[in-house]
Amino acid sequence: MSKFLRFSSLTKKFIMAFAGAFLMVFLVVHLGINLFIIPITANHKDIFREAVYFMTTNPLIKVMEIFLFGGFIIHIIVGVILQIQNWMARPVRYKKEGWSHLSFFSKFMIHTGVVIGVFLVIHLMNFYLVKAGITEAPTGTARVTDDHDFYSMAFNLFTNKFYSVGYIVLIVLLGFHLNHAFQSAFQSLGLDHSKYTPFIKAVGDFYSIVIPLGFCLIPLYFLIYY
Repeated sequence: MSKFLRFSSLTKKFIMAFAGAFLMVFLVVHLGINLFIIPITANHKDIFREAVYFMTTNPLIKVMEIFLFGGFIIHIIVGVILQIQNWMARPVRYKKEGWSHLSFFSKFMIHTGVVIGVFLVIHLMNFYLVKAGITEAPTGTARVTDDHDFYSMAFNLFTNKFYSVGYIVLIVLLGFHLNHAFQSAFQSLGLDHSKYTPFIKAVGDFYSIVIPLGFCLIPLYFLIYY
């Protein structure tokens, strides 16, 4: 860890951006599976359960899970270290913050990141730690048949209105985080240029709206119909 702390800020930002880009790709896959919790097709439950079975039993996916959790941990740790170093570099706050050059979302990256980290812990407790036999499956009207019955677990969670509303709030915060993170990742990876930066920003805006909106459709469905 001490050797890592001696890395330059540029190197830390590169590592953080690479881990963040990997996580953003994962969100697309995760959303694609989760949307089948709601009836977008007649056999949506079967599709969701088959996808979950594949994702929880395939050896290659199990290996990818290690990289996934590693990506989360690295992204969080490096983000916290960079923020602390920024605070330490400017221990005395200016009377008037010079934030005019920063986007609205970039000002609160550490704050939204912490909230998302809390959400991740709750998410792990409700699903992956159940699969590992560490925590109990969420209870509700649906009977959870086994530790891989993620559909019934999700049904029990989203039919809880407090959980669904909280989920929406946290996903909106995720959208704020992604809005700045998308473009920032390209900059940190050295892919920033006046010719295509506007395109990257437009794609980032689209991504930070569509992905959270897709995740929000799930609790909204349960809030409306249950």
